[in-house]
Amino acid sequence: MAWQSVLDELVRERGPALVGHAYLLTGDVRDAEDLVQDALVKVFAGRRAADQVDSAEAYVRRAIHTLFVDGYRRRRRWVAVRHLTATRETSPPDGPHAPPELLVGNRLVLARALATLGPRERACVVLHHVEDLPVAEIAELLGLSSGAVKRYLSDARAALRVHLDPLDEPAEERLTVTTRRTR
Repeated sequence: MAWQSVLDELVRERGPALVGHAYLLTGDVRDAEDLVQDALVKVFAGRRAADQVDSAEAYVRRAIHTLFVDGYRRRRRWVAVRHLTATRETSPPDGPHAPPELLVGNRLVLARALATLGPRERACVVLHHVEDLPVAEIAELLGLSSGAVKRYLSDARAALRVHLDPLDEPAEERLTVTTRRTR
């Protein structure tokens, strides 16, 4: 199968899933689409393009993770000045072309919580909890040690607990309320 037909089939069949996956990393639909586009260019501009859709998707997913982690500083600088040059649409598209965040329950809470994580923590969380990869595979994929992946996951879970805890009040206030209820 020629690389052009592999690319066409990959984008047609797996494109939305790749953008959805990238959205979990970036927290922004446009950034996710750009990340997928950059990953596709990186994979298919290389000398060794995949000749099967499954292997091409694996290469693209790995490129997504690499580009996300490596490009964090550049994106961070751009976010600081982006509001000066661009405006967001007021109403997103509906139907099958709706952005992934409209299709996910509690999207705002989850997106805000994921946005608090650093790029490696976020990549580890997405790979472990969304892609269901074991620590060893995440370590290999991101070029980290297993211990580092475990540490990133632990730190990320602690940070996410703060943002996703259903009780927004501090522990001292909860104890006070509990004490009043039992009297």
